Amino acid sequence: MDYLKYLRSELSHYPWLETAIALIILILFAALANFIAKRIIVRGIRHLITKFKSPNQSIFAQHSVTQRFANIVPAIVIMNGITTIPHLPEKFISFVQMGAQAFIFLTLALTVSEALNIFNLIYQRNPKSRNKPIKGYLQLVKLILFVVCGLMILGTFLKKDVFTLLAGFGAMAAVLMLVFQNTILSLVASVQIASYDMVRIGDWIEMPSLNADGDVIDMSLHTVTVQNFDKTFTTIPTNKLVTDTFRNWRGMSSSGCRRIKRSLFLDQSSVHFMSDQEQQKLKDFLLLDQYLDAKKSEIAEFNNHLSNQSQYNQRRLTNLGTFRAYVEFYLRQHQGIAQNQTILVRQMQPTSEGLPLEIYAFTNTIAWASYEAIQSDIFDHLIAIIPEFGLRIYQAPSGHDFQMLSGQTTVTE
Repeated sequence: MDYLKYLRSELSHYPWLETAIALIILILFAALANFIAKRIIVRGIRHLITKFKSPNQSIFAQHSVTQRFANIVPAIVIMNGITTIPHLPEKFISFVQMGAQAFIFLTLALTVSEALNIFNLIYQRNPKSRNKPIKGYLQLVKLILFVVCGLMILGTFLKKDVFTLLAGFGAMAAVLMLVFQNTILSLVASVQIASYDMVRIGDWIEMPSLNADGDVIDMSLHTVTVQNFDKTFTTIPTNKLVTDTFRNWRGMSSSGCRRIKRSLFLDQSSVHFMSDQEQQKLKDFLLLDQYLDAKKSEIAEFNNHLSNQSQYNQRRLTNLGTFRAYVEFYLRQHQGIAQNQTILVRQMQPTSEGLPLEIYAFTNTIAWASYEAIQSDIFDHLIAIIPEFGLRIYQAPSGHDFQMLSGQTTVTE
């Protein structure tokens, strides 16, 4: 003790040295407190958490709330210890204390923000989170939290109460509304999207106005991220999902079937009444045997009532009608077609490009590759079998057609 008194009396002759040594000691104490808080207390808490078997241990391991909270320990040491340093100006001591207090406020805000991140990650593991994401609401809470933190830091340096600052900001409400316009719009849009269940994470949406066509992988307060099928990403402002039109394919995914809606364009000049020989030939097709017999009986009964009419007024079988019946029977026998859904084979309005014969049906799978395989298999078969009915597929003449025509003309000459 005598030595300490002697050392202090000697240092009193050198105020700057006394101040420097005291500052060094304070910094060492702050570093020691930081070491104890992070290396001992925080590690002890982490080790204690690992003792509890929980499916969310990996989340707690990656995100540490206690480590962020431990940052306030050295700040508290400095804020209280700076007053013990001799020969320091009062303004400097006040500035250091205000800086330490501001750091504590910011650390507390970051700690709460980290806790909200952990809560969101745990919630996302719940299957219900796909229908009701809360990331946007948590981001709003974070925004309010950091605004309050900023006001408290500002009030600390200005030495004013937070409520006094809020009263002053009340006069700037119009300016704040303008500054946070996008945030307010996004918040309202997020509430509407969640209330009406318009979009969920994992939904396939299509928004041509923004070149978005893919799966929703993230929904936040301001943006919705879509991973397109070409592996690119499109970021959509949240309020655009309320103000603009988009298509959600969730209904198709939940139904377990996907629609086929495609037309075959037939050459109208190939449509004709069928002769008995053609009918007999088509009877070899198992699917048409019963159809032709039933149709013959129906036509014969109808024509008996028109026995005194011209043959042109009587009903007769056409190759197009028979082909239509064959396509419908074929679809109803196909294993890849959902038989409990609508199956239609219909003629559309004739055009200069031929007579469209539309196939309208649903596959019993929504897998993209399987859907395309089933659709291609059906049309491969129909295109190949059309000549058996005396029909032709319409297509514009190609260079090969003109070459064939030119060769035929040359041979004729």
